[in-house]
Amino acid sequence: MIAKDSRVVVVGAGLMGTGIAHAFAASGFATVLVDSNAEALARAQASIHAILEGGVKLGKLAPELADAAKARLSTREDLKGAAEGACLLVETVSENLAVKKAVLTEAATVLAPGAIIATNTSALSVTEIAASVPAPERVIGMHFFNPVHKMKLVELVLGIATDAATVATSRAWCEAIGKTSILVNESPGLTTSRMSAMLGNEAMWMLQEGTASAEDIDTALRMGFNHPMGPLELGDLTGWDTRLSVLRYLHSTLGEKFRPCPLIIKMVAAGRYGRKSGHGVYQYDEAGQRVPNSGLKASAL
Repeated sequence: MIAKDSRVVVVGAGLMGTGIAHAFAASGFATVLVDSNAEALARAQASIHAILEGGVKLGKLAPELADAAKARLSTREDLKGAAEGACLLVETVSENLAVKKAVLTEAATVLAPGAIIATNTSALSVTEIAASVPAPERVIGMHFFNPVHKMKLVELVLGIATDAATVATSRAWCEAIGKTSILVNESPGLTTSRMSAMLGNEAMWMLQEGTASAEDIDTALRMGFNHPMGPLELGDLTGWDTRLSVLRYLHSTLGEKFRPCPLIIKMVAAGRYGRKSGHGVYQYDEAGQRVPNSGLKASAL
């Protein structure tokens, strides 16, 4: 059981950090979202408020509970000040080993004794990341899924030093915010990222080869396999720059079956990252809504 007065720090105000901060604040925990970019923090806070207000409009959340969640959320630009005395830190910064190590090194000395240090990495080594702190046994991978407020799964990733107490407490944290956790031994791509990367890469090969249109490939996975989102839609949501980085890592560690499709490389070089840039496999309007019939077709490649 996690005490309700436990304080959580989420580092990184990007898409995942925003969703994770919402999950903890909405579940009753004082939550501090940290980023060195003030504009990113403002956008993240506005997004979290919008999710809460959307829940009220849909009748899924009482107005007073939404207001309480907003009050539990705060933002800061200074990591040490935010992390001091916190019981859980979740870092969601860029997939760069040096950056992640720097965050953990700075925060580890001021967290509460025995605090859990979690990394949301989907590809990097938890063991390597944990080597940057004095107590690597309390470091664990806590891999959330986007959009966090809808996706119920969290992969808990064990580094070589992660101990049983850290696993038990991390599972309790997941239960406290309504998530189901699975345990994964450290491996390139974990379980879901490995499968998702291969699925998205194969979908892009099919698109490049003219097997079917983007809309039809996505429809096939939604309607034929009950996936909530097609692999090309998901790539646009995640960002093809992120997908390419993961694929290159998996290709280097697991071999040829993860060689990135040339179309992904071409799109990233053109700045077509997906929803966040307004154009990926599909185009998006200023509100982030997909433009109908805008999917790439073989004839356009």
